[in-house]
Amino acid sequence: MTELPPRRRIRDAELMRALAHPLRAALLNYLLSVGPRTASECATAVDSSASNCSWHLRQLAQWGLVERVEATDGRERPWRAVPVGLDLGELGEGGPEQRALEATWLREDETLAQRYLDTVDDLEPQWQRSASLNGYSLRLTADELEALTTAIDALVRPYVAPIRTDAPAEAKVVHASWRAFLRIDADGRPSS
Repeated sequence: MTELPPRRRIRDAELMRALAHPLRAALLNYLLSVGPRTASECATAVDSSASNCSWHLRQLAQWGLVERVEATDGRERPWRAVPVGLDLGELGEGGPEQRALEATWLREDETLAQRYLDTVDDLEPQWQRSASLNGYSLRLTADELEALTTAIDALVRPYVAPIRTDAPAEAKVVHASWRAFLRIDADGRPSS
C-alpha cells in the first residue's frame, strides 16, 4: 500500500479558536467529506446562508484550510478542503483553545449522528442495515488504548473520502467516528 497523505497538524492557538466556530467546523467537515462545493451548496448542507458560508470559507482560506477551484460550468467557483484531515494532537494538550475546538468537533459529530437518526426511516434498507451505533466498555491499559486507536486509524484511513481513489461508483459518503477515553463517573472520578 502506498503511503497515505498526512493530516494537517493544528497546534496554533489562534487557528484553534478560528476552527472552534461551529459553522467553520461544519463547513470544513463537509468539504473534507464531499469534495469541492460552492458556497450555495455548502449553505444547504450546513443549514446556513450562502453569504454567511462564503464569508466563513474566506476565513478558512486565510488559514490555508480551503481554497477556490476552477468552476466546471463557468459559474460560481467551488471551494475545496486543502488537508485530507486534521490532527488535533492529544485530547486537551493544547489548553483551553484546544478544548474549545474539540468540543466544537464533538458537537458536529453529534449533529451528524442525530441527522442520521432523524432520517433513517427514509433511507434504503441496505444503508439502514449497514449503519451502527455501538458502545463498548473496554478494560485496557493506556498503552493498549493507544495501540487500539492506532490500529483502527490504520484500518479506516484508506477509505477517507479525500484520499480514496478506487471507490466503487455506488459508494456514498459515510460519517464514522471512534471515541475512546477513560470513563469518568458523575462524581468526576475514573470508573474502577
